[in-house]
Amino acid sequence: QVQLVESGGGLVQAGGSLRLSCAASGRTFSNYAMGWFRQAPGREREFVAAISGSGGSTSYGDAVKGRFTISRDNAKNTVYLQMNNLKPEDTAVYSCARGKSRVVITASSFFDYWGQGTQVTVSS
Repeated sequence: QVQLVESGGGLVQAGGSLRLSCAASGRTFSNYAMGWFRQAPGREREFVAAISGSGGSTSYGDAVKGRFTISRDNAKNTVYLQMNNLKPEDTAVYSCARGKSRVVITASSFFDYWGQGTQVTVSS
């Protein structure tokens, strides 16, 4: 069973930065793409970013392009989300997820394991 554990969330002022981490169990981490999604109260889950198994390919949601950066360290079984120039509308629970293959696909149905999520709150 794969376990994903997020950390790094918190309260930050608008314009600030946070770095989220997601640690994965298992020995084949590099075989799978990883992604970040977020969900705000009363809203549907939204794709944030994804990265291929090797780390050579990434994809971002339109709302975060140019502000967020996804990366991974396969030696540490960890994926990161660097969030800069945060806005109040970025407030949500952020969850990481493991894809079903190495390839980046943005649809949530492509991801089969999910973490519990970490709260990010951006004050104005």
